Amino acid sequence: MTAPVDATRGGTHRRALAVLAVSAFVYVTAETLPVGLLPQISQGLSVSEAQVGLLLTTYAALAAITTIPLTALTMRIPRRRLMAVLVAVFAVSQLAAGLAPTFQILTVSRLFCALAHGVFWSAIAPVAARLAPPGQAGRATSLVFLGNSLALVLGVPLGTALGQWAGWRVAFLALAVAGALSALALMVVLPGLPAITAGDRANGPMVRIKAALAIIRSRQITAIAAITTVLVIGQFAAYTYIAPLVRDSAGLQGFSLSALLLGYGGAGLLGTVIAGRFVDRRPGPTLAICVAIVAAALLALAVGHGQLLTILAVLAWGAAFTAVPVPLQSAVLRVAPDAQDAASAVYVVAFQIGIGGGALVGERIVVAGGLHHLPALGAGLALAAVIITLSARRVFPFGSGPAVVRA
Repeated sequence: MTAPVDATRGGTHRRALAVLAVSAFVYVTAETLPVGLLPQISQGLSVSEAQVGLLLTTYAALAAITTIPLTALTMRIPRRRLMAVLVAVFAVSQLAAGLAPTFQILTVSRLFCALAHGVFWSAIAPVAARLAPPGQAGRATSLVFLGNSLALVLGVPLGTALGQWAGWRVAFLALAVAGALSALALMVVLPGLPAITAGDRANGPMVRIKAALAIIRSRQITAIAAITTVLVIGQFAAYTYIAPLVRDSAGLQGFSLSALLLGYGGAGLLGTVIAGRFVDRRPGPTLAICVAIVAAALLALAVGHGQLLTILAVLAWGAAFTAVPVPLQSAVLRVAPDAQDAASAVYVVAFQIGIGGGALVGERIVVAGGLHHLPALGAGLALAAVIITLSARRVFPFGSGPAVVRA
């Protein structure tokens, strides 16, 4: 058990949550920025656009492989120092990317960041939970996850615009500066959060890795990982090709397409805020309703046409799916109060598998000429996730009352 944090210091902890949200913002922005700057990077380093696209694939793959062991190895590090170091690693990697003279060095810089990525996302929610008053861990997590939504709404579009105007290197260097400032702010604002008790320090690295891997055998964590993987595969199979989907179904392209994607992210902000208000009291209904809305929105895209239907479906899709990590991550903290970092690592790996698997499945279906089958696939997998949620009442209770998370 770690030492509790004084939740009465509300102002300090709100500032700490805000800095964590900013750190999440820069991480998400950097992870997806190469998509927006793909042509510029391709031309600048004289490589094909397909090679640049592999930056996302290799990043996700390495993060998935290393998350659990690296999370286990860093459990003994005090949380303030760990979070600051992880964001500092991010800043250095973005600096190296902005200065990279070759594509190989750019790739290495991205992989360096990927090593920190899984540990960062495994630690951020448990840290946020320890800063929250009793019974409000889910709400604190939702506030931090607003950084993810803001990255989609502002970070990626602004980074893309900056890269197109001043060059892709400038965009990466700007993220390096933002990361350095975030790391400094974490050291100043984040309160001291010890990692584990002195008794646990006797455990060697292999013991901690085995303990982290043992979390996978938990039925409750398995249920969360199954919901995450199934839902995210369907999500990214369809979302990866959202541009051609809405272009064909509603004729939206150019500025109108950009505006709709901006609306997707903006609706996600609203969905995250709403989910944060209910997740601590009714975690089961919160998740089930979010996933059901995702299924309904994708089904509408699969069977319907026309601008109004497409716009409403995409906005509902963005609001619901962006909110989904709030009840999922809160469930991880709730069912594994004494192993939150390790359990969060399993959740992060499940999410990364879903991203990579969904993109791969979507690509295969599109190559076979089945673009318009993707929303139906996503809807079907979302419905499967609803069924798993409804069958896992111990993990996602439907009764009222706050979910208590022990620090």
